[in-house]
Amino acid sequence: MKSTTDDYHPLNLCHLKKSSFIINRLYLIFHSIAIILLFCFRISSLFHSKNQPSIPHLLIFISELTLSFIWFLSQSFLWRPVTRTVFTHRLPEDDQLPPIDVFICTADPRSEPPLGVMNTVISAMALNYPAEKLSVYLSDDGGCPVTLEALREAFKFAKVWVPFCNKYDVMTICPDAYFTGPEVDDEVTVDSDEFRAHKRRIKEVYELFAQKVTQMSESKNCVSNKDHSAVVEAIVDESAHDQTKIPLLVYVSREKRSSHPHQFKAGALNALIRVSSLIRNSPYILGLDCDMYCNDKDSARQAMCFHLDPKLSSSLAFVQFPQTFHNISKHDIYESQLRCTFKTLWPGMDGIKGPCLSGTCYYLKRESLYDLPLMHEDINLEELKQCFGSSNELLRSLYKKYDAKLQDYEKNLFQSLQETKHLVSCDYENGTKWGNEVGFRYFSVTEDFFTSFKMQCKHWFSVYHMPSRPSFMGSCTTNLNDLLIQGTRWSAGLMEVALSRFCPLIYGPSRMPILQSFCYAWLAFIPVAFIPLWIIATIPMLSLLNGISLYPKVTNPFFFVYLYVFVLSNLQHIREIHSTGASLQTWKHEQRVWMIKGITSHLYGSTRAIMEKLGAKEANFLPTNKVINEDEAKLNQMGIYNFQTSSMFLVPLCSLVTLNLLAFVVGIIRITTIHKEYIDSFFVQTFLSFYITLMGYPVLEGMMLRKDKGRIAPIEIHTYRQMGVSSNLGRKKVEDGKGKIEMAEMG
Repeated sequence: MKSTTDDYHPLNLCHLKKSSFIINRLYLIFHSIAIILLFCFRISSLFHSKNQPSIPHLLIFISELTLSFIWFLSQSFLWRPVTRTVFTHRLPEDDQLPPIDVFICTADPRSEPPLGVMNTVISAMALNYPAEKLSVYLSDDGGCPVTLEALREAFKFAKVWVPFCNKYDVMTICPDAYFTGPEVDDEVTVDSDEFRAHKRRIKEVYELFAQKVTQMSESKNCVSNKDHSAVVEAIVDESAHDQTKIPLLVYVSREKRSSHPHQFKAGALNALIRVSSLIRNSPYILGLDCDMYCNDKDSARQAMCFHLDPKLSSSLAFVQFPQTFHNISKHDIYESQLRCTFKTLWPGMDGIKGPCLSGTCYYLKRESLYDLPLMHEDINLEELKQCFGSSNELLRSLYKKYDAKLQDYEKNLFQSLQETKHLVSCDYENGTKWGNEVGFRYFSVTEDFFTSFKMQCKHWFSVYHMPSRPSFMGSCTTNLNDLLIQGTRWSAGLMEVALSRFCPLIYGPSRMPILQSFCYAWLAFIPVAFIPLWIIATIPMLSLLNGISLYPKVTNPFFFVYLYVFVLSNLQHIREIHSTGASLQTWKHEQRVWMIKGITSHLYGSTRAIMEKLGAKEANFLPTNKVINEDEAKLNQMGIYNFQTSSMFLVPLCSLVTLNLLAFVVGIIRITTIHKEYIDSFFVQTFLSFYITLMGYPVLEGMMLRKDKGRIAPIEIHTYRQMGVSSNLGRKKVEDGKGKIEMAEMG
């Protein structure tokens, strides 16, 4: 029996990061003063450069304005960073905890191997939560029969795995991570001999299960199908009727036809919302990517410390956990851990009105997706159907609370499954508000960003919880190709919002705190960084080659202002990195990836968004490849870039790095052979070319020095030199029959 005094103790606490709070605000003041001085110099140079062309100065001024605009928006993340602590022992008893539906999405069995997907499913079923209040739904957008068969096998294994985890209080509840990771015998509090014997038996069962699923995934039937009928199946134990010890497992494959828009991941999630509303209708939803397995069995209870807090619960939409990755190398040359996002940006947003939805690792309140006035007013049935669709059962579920002790369980489940076929048909959403005002929003391919933005424009807020033990673990990108494809997709989705009537700078300020709208605006406008990056990487170097000075002389006081801005901004970046526990090498890798993505992914993503606005292009979605390639993994672990990607990405990289190398060489030659006045006038441009060349050294190495498979192939170098990239456009390459996709054109 819990002490009655627990009722008066908070379930969570919020802590202001005071040292970061003070340093960030001082940095904002001093950096702002320096930027104003730079603008004064640039405006003065525009009007007093009589003997030099004004266009280069104007372009540099545009780049400085754009970078300052992006920097100014980014300071909203640093205004009030916070951390949070939870007290799970103060939660109500299990019979009073609310139920949870777990949504897991997969789309292509070739790029998302079924064994990895099943490990995610099994880990969700093993969460430390009452089994009768936990339901797991797998959305298979590929309509692959192998995925359904693998799910049936996963259920069989879960029947022995879940009791094993419960009996021995196992913390690592993903079987693959448990058996392939370090020894975890110290987690056991019972007789060790009994445990080891049981563990050996479970491991044998898992190896048989893994072998069977792997064989399935290698069959010719393991392919995605763009046209398939709806399939909804509850995976149940035919030999027993007791569903209280194992969570309910449901397979959902919505109908897909090439003639109907399917709205990508957002459409799959909305189909899951409707299906789960009829089956269990849990008030809370855990959203997971298919490769993001549960690493901490207590994450659900941690999330409930926020959702059940009486001071937060009425307006709390979701609890966002960070994404962490098990395949991060010690070098992390692709900045795959997303350190800045999950250790700097999200804690900063949490101090205002909460972080942005991150696509996975969140516990979401179902009601926040139905946030319409008509939900709280007396209206007629026709108005409801115009909003939610024609299903009477779905409309009833909107007002029906979850009942864990349903009578005639199998009969009710069977009836619900029959109705769900209608809910996941292609034309169910026609004429409704699904994707517009109900469910996950369809406006952008970055459905998580736009959905949370619309939520927070209303009365909802969110919280960010980053426990010491990672709650979820996934696989990150380990090659440049996947990094840039993923970055292009994100950039396109963000720019779609930035260029629309929902632009956070226009739509947000009247509906949310101004700093929160600045946070969303920074996320939406960050792809615009391609403009200043392209200008700074070309104009100063071309001007240097032509003897045009664009920056103040070394003897000019404004030179020290530029030096001050460069040094201070990098020191602030290094301080942030150090405060999050990362090494100094992280600074170099993050700078390099920011530049690479800026001149490639941001450029192509922004161009795609503009073309979509003009009606010249349709949105597309390509799932990130999760197939493990040994050669790629080896290069990644060694900290060597893998340049096996499309010419559309390599051409800009090779061109700009070569240009900067040439400018640097010419600058050095002139500095050593011409009088000192040249050093005074062109030092900044020479240093800038050196800095960009240094950051682009891996590209030079890949072009000239390397001989391994990850180098920039001679044929690609020839293509770059001839600028004959058209021969490579529109090409998709599948290697080794494992679904490794090399994109030459996005879509």
